Amino acid sequence: MDITKMLSGVRIDPKASAPIYLQIANSLAAKIKECTLPVGTKLLPERELASLLEVSRTTIINAYRLLEERGLVSTRIGSGTYVANLNVTDQQANDMPWEQLFSPHYKSPLSSLLRSLVATPTADETISFAAGMPDPALYDLKIIEKALVDGNHGLDAADFGYIPIEGYPPFRRSLATWQNSQGIHAAPDNILIVSGSQQGLYLIVKAFVEPRDYVIVESPTYLGAIQVLEAAGARVLCLPQSSSLDLGALEDYLIRYRPKLFYTIPTFQNPTGQVMPLHHRQELIRLAARYRLAIVEDDPYSQLYYGQQPPPSLKSLDTYGGVIYLGTFSKILFPGLRTGWVTAAPQVINRLAQEKQYVDLHSNNLSQIILHTCLADHYLADHLSFVRREYKKRRDTLAGAIRQYCSTHLDFELPEGGFYLWCNVRPPASPVELLRRSAAAGVTFVPGEAFYLNNTESHHIRLCFATLGEDRLNEGIRRLAKIFKSGTANATFPSGTAGRPLI
Repeated sequence: MDITKMLSGVRIDPKASAPIYLQIANSLAAKIKECTLPVGTKLLPERELASLLEVSRTTIINAYRLLEERGLVSTRIGSGTYVANLNVTDQQANDMPWEQLFSPHYKSPLSSLLRSLVATPTADETISFAAGMPDPALYDLKIIEKALVDGNHGLDAADFGYIPIEGYPPFRRSLATWQNSQGIHAAPDNILIVSGSQQGLYLIVKAFVEPRDYVIVESPTYLGAIQVLEAAGARVLCLPQSSSLDLGALEDYLIRYRPKLFYTIPTFQNPTGQVMPLHHRQELIRLAARYRLAIVEDDPYSQLYYGQQPPPSLKSLDTYGGVIYLGTFSKILFPGLRTGWVTAAPQVINRLAQEKQYVDLHSNNLSQIILHTCLADHYLADHLSFVRREYKKRRDTLAGAIRQYCSTHLDFELPEGGFYLWCNVRPPASPVELLRRSAAAGVTFVPGEAFYLNNTESHHIRLCFATLGEDRLNEGIRRLAKIFKSGTANATFPSGTAGRPLI
């Protein structure tokens, strides 16, 4: 096509409040509607347009997808993106124009991945290494029965009405006591109960981050954090990937960019399973105190250790009050209770409570009552001992299966806790092509690129061992081994043109 038709009039203003992908999409939409780009016109490939406009390929992907949602373009697999026919039927003309009424929003190339990961598998024969969740077979439902029937804590009818935004007061007290036993000094005023730690992260970003603010993350890191930060318009700085925290690079970022936050998972990190050593935690706290850096410590996995207990949390080492701690019961008890918490300075808790009231007024009463009884009557310790033993067996089973069936294709370091094996896929096999083939064979996992910003190419895959029994773990790896041996997982794309995940 004539590139001048596509690029003339496209103006990008980095200082504008509208995201760059939206500016590009609106410019192209205007050209389509005025027929400068007529029906059937093939738009430039994403990578080529990104190069011409000097933006990331992710930005162009988002612009094209928004145009597709508006019905202005259509994608033909293996061919490209084309201007759609704007003639509509009578029925379409009478439909509500919802897409035109929605406010602009950020939509990453992997925005649907998190939804897919927590969805219930639709076929029994599918073996999913993807979702980072406990096995429902290990849920101790007697805990709920004890809490509701045998609990020694008298409930008042008012306990089932509206409660404080910060949470059910008895639960905040028992949670503070439990955290103190874990080495984290906390009073009830330091705690906000949230509907899962994901909501806590959302509220923190909402309270602290404005568009174009700098935030530091590890690379790779949790997919949900990437999505929340990018949706907020943050400029995300990635610490170089290494086996330990690069404090030199961190200090350089602090001096040059004055970031609002540093988001980290120091204990059994998702996806790598790595643990930040104690001396690095201490150095990080000293560095953060010097620059008054707010640290968001996400800690879903520290109770799930399978050998030596991990180092103390950053919050327990906090000497300057700058660590905001995120905890959750989703990984150690029941994800469906949707209960997590934030531990921070009272000023932070007050601000987050203000943000939370606009979302849901307060988190679920019944879940908080159940968890309060668990903590107050010390039910949790026995359950944790049980799941640690079980998950350790599953970790060892998955590791043994990989060594037996896929040792020439996958490398990994055995994690001391958490839910995941972070596996390096040896060339010429491609993680994305492996996913395409394995999905057809009834096996799914998360490709490594999901845990990086800007569609960074990765040769890793993340395998969750917590959700599956030992027989299923072995069978899943046997299926992957067949794909490797067939050679069909070898890369079929030029470097840097990874396809979309099939989950």
